[in-house]
Amino acid sequence: MKSIDAKLPIRRARGLITQRALPRLITMAAVVLLLLLLMPLSASATGQVCGKGGGNYTANSTYSSNLSLLAATLPLNASSSPTLFATATAGQSPDAVHALALCRGDTAPDNATACSGCISDSFRYAQELCPNARAAAVYFEYNDSDSRPGCLLGFSPDAAFLSLTPSGIAAADESTLFQYWYFQSMRGDAAAVAADVRELLNGTAHDAAAAKRFFATAVMDSASSDVPTLYSLAQCTPDLSTGDCLSCLQRLLAMVNDTTAVRMGGKILALRCTIRFEAFMFYNGLAMRRINPSSSGVIPAPPVRDPPGKRNRVRPWVIAISVAAPVALVALCFILYYRRLRRRYKKGKMRLNGKRARKLQGGDELLWEMEAEFSVFDFHQILEATRYFSEENKLGEGGFGPVYKGQFPDGMEIAVKRLASHSGQGFIEFKNEVQLIAKLQHRNLVRLLGCCSQGEEKILVYEYLPNKSLDFFIFDEDKKALMDWNKRLAITEGIAEGLLYLHKHSRLCVIHRDLKPSNILLDSEMNPKISDFGLAKIFSSNATDEGNTTRRVWLHGSRVCVRGPVLCEIRCIQLWRFNSRDPKREKEFW
Repeated sequence: MKSIDAKLPIRRARGLITQRALPRLITMAAVVLLLLLLMPLSASATGQVCGKGGGNYTANSTYSSNLSLLAATLPLNASSSPTLFATATAGQSPDAVHALALCRGDTAPDNATACSGCISDSFRYAQELCPNARAAAVYFEYNDSDSRPGCLLGFSPDAAFLSLTPSGIAAADESTLFQYWYFQSMRGDAAAVAADVRELLNGTAHDAAAAKRFFATAVMDSASSDVPTLYSLAQCTPDLSTGDCLSCLQRLLAMVNDTTAVRMGGKILALRCTIRFEAFMFYNGLAMRRINPSSSGVIPAPPVRDPPGKRNRVRPWVIAISVAAPVALVALCFILYYRRLRRRYKKGKMRLNGKRARKLQGGDELLWEMEAEFSVFDFHQILEATRYFSEENKLGEGGFGPVYKGQFPDGMEIAVKRLASHSGQGFIEFKNEVQLIAKLQHRNLVRLLGCCSQGEEKILVYEYLPNKSLDFFIFDEDKKALMDWNKRLAITEGIAEGLLYLHKHSRLCVIHRDLKPSNILLDSEMNPKISDFGLAKIFSSNATDEGNTTRRVWLHGSRVCVRGPVLCEIRCIQLWRFNSRDPKREKEFW
């Protein structure tokens, strides 16, 4: 899964990779790849269990959106919890996602960042190791050289996944069970070794079930210096009872047989409880308990060594192949990408959403052109910028959905228009507004920074204007005093210049059709900017064309193609109203 760490908007490239620059880019990629191969990996997924009974989901589906929402919220919820544990559910059946996350108990209480980062990495690994699986469990641990503890993550469409009944706990553990054992065994009396290991694990399990956080570590020393010291860890999720925790750990202990008990280390991991032992210290801090063995004489097996003279023969070939193959793959990818860009450039333009563009009167096509100023945002960026569409960030609600204030990590403030999913006209307005505003640039038109289309989410991102809309000043008793004649005249002239640009000077003749004070935004210097082009109509440059339309729209409070009432409201600082049932008044009005 892609990391949900905040990133700046990804700009679409205006130009192409030239033939002169291509070899340089390939060389740089090869050097970077070589450095990555020489660097030790900082993290790896200890184990994963994919899709037991869950099936698969499709990209951009509702289930995918719900899973993305959990990936954005669950790491923060777990890391901010005193127990470093959280459960969550997103969406409704049959697309609901139920998830659980737990950071290992030796995570420092003040190191919430490590816990949050581990869970985020687990979501990413779940997508890589279990692509499109509706159910998965990932047991994530960092390398031995990294002091950050690990964590576990599980998600499923089954509502019983988070059940706390004994049968529900057992079923969830069975569907997420993962075991790992070292091949190398300890030498000595196998029965005595197995008894010592079971004693160590059993004592650690009882300590964990009795602990407040359901977490315990232990160590077992041997009387002989040749016998390895064994370290153990046991943990349950904090929402279990003491009895349920002990029962869960005992189910895992029952899986430790005479063969696995004499290994140099191993682990049994399940959703609700985990148990592990090693011949090295793998957790942070001192052991919570020291357990004396009932027998000694455990001697580690000698390490397996290569035959003399053959140890280093194959290593140069392995290094050469491991470096050359990825470099060749990267070079091939760059060549294919370069050829694809050339084909796209010959076509000249890209169609929005890959669909056939609408034709204008006059035979021209409205196409989506690549603009450097326009961005396609990821849904996670929008979630983080708006604080997950919090009510505190809500600026208002229009006919096609709410508008939220947002801020990117670089400090850039934005206005986010989230089209309502229940609106049948939502996608039409979304496509219409993107196609229009992306092509129109004027100081009296609101600037569209980009958009986001993911699943059912259709989002438009605008520049943020701190003074809100014109109606806020016209109809607010306290703000009226700020609207002196000079400001009213400047606002009126700005609106007129924007309309003149739309009607005559832009490359597309555009009729707004929904001009009203609430659709006229004001920047910090009270300069007007026309917004909301969802109902706008494109007309041919042919003056004889009537510009027929098949869409009949009327919104409460709108004055379609009527500029007179707007001017009167600016002049008189009050709402223009008349009785539409009075023919005489209506005739005078028109």
